[in-house]
Amino acid sequence: MTSYPAHWEADVVLRDGGTAHLRPIVPSDSAALQRMHRAQSPESVYLRFFAPMPQIPTKDLDRFVTVDHRDRVAFVLVVGDEVIGVGRFDRIDPESAEVAFNIADAHQGRGIGSILLEHLAVAAREVGITVFTAEVLPHNRPMLQVFAAAGYEVSREFEDGVVAVRFEIDPTDRAMQVIAAREHRAEALSVRSVLHPASVVVIGASRKRHSTGNLLVRNLTSAGFQGTLTVVHPEAESIAGVQTVRSLDELTEPADLAVIAVPATSVSGVVRDCAAHGVKAVVVISSGFAEAGPEGTALQREVVATARSHGMRVVGPNSFGIANTAPDVALNSSLSPFLPEPGSLGLFSQSGALGTALLARATRLGLGMSTFVSAGNRADLSGNDLLQYWEEDPATKAVGLYLESIGNPRKFSRIARRVSRVKPVVVVKSDLTGQELPPGHQVRLSGLAERAGGALDEILTQAGILRADSIRQLFDITQVLTAQRLPTGRRVGIIGNSAAMGTLLVQAARAEGLVVDCDPVSLHPEVRADEFAEALAQMYSRDDVDSVIVSFTPSAGASDQEIAGVLSEQAAQATQTTVACFSGVQGVREELTAFVPGDEGTPERRTVPSYFGPEDAVLALARTTDYAMWRGEDHGHYPELERIDRRAARSVIDSALDEVEGDETVVLSPSRTRELVQAYGISVLPHITTSSVDEALEAAEELGYPVALKAVHTRLRHRMELGGVRLNIETPGELRDDYGQIREVIDSFTQEGPYDVDVQRMAPPGTACVVRGGEDPLLGPVVSFSLSGDTTELVGDIAHRVAPLTDVDASQMLRSVKAAPRLFGYKGLPIMNVAPIEDLLLRISQLVDDFPAIADIAVHPVVATQTDSHVLSIRVVLRSAVDRIDSARRRLA
Repeated sequence: MTSYPAHWEADVVLRDGGTAHLRPIVPSDSAALQRMHRAQSPESVYLRFFAPMPQIPTKDLDRFVTVDHRDRVAFVLVVGDEVIGVGRFDRIDPESAEVAFNIADAHQGRGIGSILLEHLAVAAREVGITVFTAEVLPHNRPMLQVFAAAGYEVSREFEDGVVAVRFEIDPTDRAMQVIAAREHRAEALSVRSVLHPASVVVIGASRKRHSTGNLLVRNLTSAGFQGTLTVVHPEAESIAGVQTVRSLDELTEPADLAVIAVPATSVSGVVRDCAAHGVKAVVVISSGFAEAGPEGTALQREVVATARSHGMRVVGPNSFGIANTAPDVALNSSLSPFLPEPGSLGLFSQSGALGTALLARATRLGLGMSTFVSAGNRADLSGNDLLQYWEEDPATKAVGLYLESIGNPRKFSRIARRVSRVKPVVVVKSDLTGQELPPGHQVRLSGLAERAGGALDEILTQAGILRADSIRQLFDITQVLTAQRLPTGRRVGIIGNSAAMGTLLVQAARAEGLVVDCDPVSLHPEVRADEFAEALAQMYSRDDVDSVIVSFTPSAGASDQEIAGVLSEQAAQATQTTVACFSGVQGVREELTAFVPGDEGTPERRTVPSYFGPEDAVLALARTTDYAMWRGEDHGHYPELERIDRRAARSVIDSALDEVEGDETVVLSPSRTRELVQAYGISVLPHITTSSVDEALEAAEELGYPVALKAVHTRLRHRMELGGVRLNIETPGELRDDYGQIREVIDSFTQEGPYDVDVQRMAPPGTACVVRGGEDPLLGPVVSFSLSGDTTELVGDIAHRVAPLTDVDASQMLRSVKAAPRLFGYKGLPIMNVAPIEDLLLRISQLVDDFPAIADIAVHPVVATQTDSHVLSIRVVLRSAVDRIDSARRRLA
């Protein structure tokens, strides 16, 4: 029997936003399984077993809970001590297995069957099974729907009153889209249950006014929380004017949200108590967890495991709190004594210490907010969860994220890219590489080492994310995004009553990539309101201006209020985006606000954001314009590549990994490498490995002259300057001389070999490129492109993207490196046909996306010519025991 596969365990979010724990079945589950069976209706039992069965016979029960985790696999989904669903497969032959499910009546409709199928498919592929079959009664429509909606190509046959279902379980594009859509809906609902509570209970508040719990209660009441607020205190009759209960036993109905502010050592017990009383989510304000050391880390894991296994989400621990400004909610369950006005910015912060600063600055700028979450140690609820929620939230127009780490960058990139197409996402990034982390943040380290930061920057750009270097920039940019329409182009008009300010704005705009074709309008310093209005009208009437920057310094001809009124009214009616450097006004203020009729006749607020300095105004406008241009671009599609044989590739990888144990790596042999890449439509220029000059001469005759000689030695491979490569060998005499020289070079480097030399037919002349891919522990499947050579590596001229790539990704990636002009006729060089290189990028992207076991695949070099490309060498490294954190099964990190 295979040992218990702990890596198959997972916390999952169900269709309704609740959570549960999924794990392999064990013999001790027999009693819980029997309880679930006895609670089932006769119809449910019949649909599962095709016969009446009031209880499971002991013999069958023992067989159900005793599995070998290879030929017989079963998962249970549990909430607390209750089994709410069972899924299993039994191997029929080496490649197929019969799958079956049993879902508790009380939990049907929560998407349990779909989750079990996803996890069973991943486990089955791991043990070599590629096909699932099932026998289902025709009137068991829910189970037939599970198979039909999973995204697989399902065949059905009706025979002897039973529907026989059969489908291959390779993760097709359609299946992955289904998984992502279900994940999105479930996680969005789970966040909504946190941010829209109808009832809140505070646990840990004391009568001391300056205590954390007391402050939380006062903030909840001062915000005017619209739901039911209760405080748990064993002695006090009331806290901060709110009636108390002695314990959760006294609640008449389960609370939607519990806010916990007790010592760290007591939190786990409080969470268990909340679970026992049906609380849906908890916010843990308490500190002293992972940020405090190993003991705190253990406490944190216990808290999260307890909550998730009982259907609850956790914000924190070490959280600053959460807020929702919607009038029908009015929730300020945070440590901030003030709450910004209702608005359209969704704000997420990992730092608890910065929580107050973020809310304070938003308030000072008059920047309205929809919702706010401080994740603290981000042990459960994360920025990815919030993005899922904000994508659908009608109250949120733009998203701001302060991130100190990303636990699952691949998922973040995938979700953010989708969200960015409908709503802008602005990120203030601290260290996101996993190399330097704040206390309490636990993420994997990137294998790209010093290049991880640059790689992540490129990945954020790939997802359409706006990057800010500071919190100040975050708010500068979001002011434009929430208060103005998006620009339609990069052309900028500048108007003001200071020539010096106009010059500064022009210089700053051009430096940020904006286009200033028309001369700035410089009004005289003592401009009157009517003069300013006329100049603005002329500027807004121009069809060669997409955005307008307005500056105003104090004037004897008009008051600030007069000019502000003129500007706000005209800007509200204009089609252009407007920002301002307005004397005495900073932020999104009433002075620069006007109203226009909305789509449904209701007034729509339009505000001109104003900045202290020209650099701030221009940067905010430039970043907003960058986003608008990205959003309007064609981002391509994920092409259906021909000549892809996943089954053949999996066979090569599995057979190679069968020879290693534990978390080891293995370098594929040349023959296996050719097999693997040929399964993905990649051909390698033939070569023959030789160990003597005579073998080399025979190989050259077989391949045909001219040939190249390449030392197999690791330090000499691809190193022509070290003497490890000889090119354009046209005769046997040349080959004898060059072979001897290479062997001398090899001997000078080591006495241990390898001494072999590859003989390869010469490729046509062209430009050598490098394509790499593999599973990065932090970033997931990453693909890289560069031109070959030491200079490229020394200056870091390498493009990175997260797989899978669209056709546009591949095209832009190749053109994004600084040395790319060498492929397109630089200084008289021939123009190369890069289409085959783009196709190679797509194929390597698909390969590493499909198989996390590929730690590294290096195509070095691939030579681009004017007509085609030629792959000269590929090296593949596999790693066993890979656990991708964003895979073909839904689970919480």
